[in-house]
Amino acid sequence: MKVLIVSTSDIRGGAARAAYRLHQSLLTKGVDSQVLVQSKTSDDYRVLAPETKLKKIFSRLRQALDSLPVHLYKRRTKTLFSPSWVPFSNVVKQINAFNPDVVHLHWVAAGMMRIEDIAKIKAPIVWSLHDMWAFTGGCHYDEHCDAFKNECGNCKVLQSSKEFDLSRKVYKRKLKTYAEIKNLVVVGSSQWITKCAKESSLFKEREIVTLTNCLDTELFKKIDQKTARNVFHIPQDKKVILFGAMSPLGDPRKGAKELFEAINQLDLENAVFVIAGSSKPKQPLSFKYPVYFIPPLHDEVSLPLMYNVADVMIVPSLQENLANSIVESLSCGVPVVAFDIGGNPDIISHKKNGYLVEPFNIDDMVDGIEWVLSNKSHSALSKRARESAISKYSFNVISEKYINLYESVIEGSKP
Repeated sequence: MKVLIVSTSDIRGGAARAAYRLHQSLLTKGVDSQVLVQSKTSDDYRVLAPETKLKKIFSRLRQALDSLPVHLYKRRTKTLFSPSWVPFSNVVKQINAFNPDVVHLHWVAAGMMRIEDIAKIKAPIVWSLHDMWAFTGGCHYDEHCDAFKNECGNCKVLQSSKEFDLSRKVYKRKLKTYAEIKNLVVVGSSQWITKCAKESSLFKEREIVTLTNCLDTELFKKIDQKTARNVFHIPQDKKVILFGAMSPLGDPRKGAKELFEAINQLDLENAVFVIAGSSKPKQPLSFKYPVYFIPPLHDEVSLPLMYNVADVMIVPSLQENLANSIVESLSCGVPVVAFDIGGNPDIISHKKNGYLVEPFNIDDMVDGIEWVLSNKSHSALSKRARESAISKYSFNVISEKYINLYESVIEGSKP
């Protein structure tokens, strides 16, 4: 079986990392898997990317060009919005020249390809939803507006007051393009994103299945906590609360504001707060507990070390599909506290491997953090966290499910 995974990047960003991990898991099963990207960071020869200096420069330029129409909306929020309009990427030409049995799209924004290009792919398509972009008018998360159920316009993310704004134009382009695609199966990586896709006006007639991301649970495992803390210079005799994400202090959706409020309400002795994914900011943060910073990490060796410094991981996202950080943390035996929203209930079993917080209730978040840290059976909680990740997200479990899906899609595309 010949599978081509298409992703804007290979290992930079949560969606890219999920796509690459799937690629790795398929290789363990003998599948001929390759990855086509716009921006390559790994040295994997199976990852295909622009090779000449000129092509690399143009790839970076495409991202800037794609965002130009968005800049016309001066009052827009910080939520990412992708028009995907820049032509001449040659991605479809590369896909069709590769002649795969199935094309597996992942996160393909940042100017990688035009929306219209998707209809030109000749092979049957599987499309994994890592956020809401595929069925919205351009936003990657809709900030709870629900316009995707009907027809976008008056966009909340763009802070637009016009019905026929950029979101409506992007929506219309998707509507026209998707009508031209015959062989497409949509994959939601959480029950929540699957439900949203089924309710959307763009995908409501499509076959949609739920199939989660995978993780190498042999890499993400328990490591001696003392060793991990020594590496990152974290005190050995403290309870460590970990918060980490891509741009944890810059993206309001990540919930830093809500978490910081909860941290200052905690009543704990001998605790420290660790923020991962960010260097120390110029303006110091004010907390009742000492704060340590771990700069962005990208490799699969240092990330497990990072999780193993912690006694509890906090993922306070206000909207979330399936957070890699939750699965990674659990696989390292670190219980997670998160709001009971999005895909979080798929991963966290309340008071079994973590704590699900009543949405946006700061007092309950405080209770959840204190419950984990004061739990007399913390070692049992840690063991259940690890076991839950292995049983649901390991390479062996998920790769088999995707292979079965590919075979079904290929068979269904035959005349």
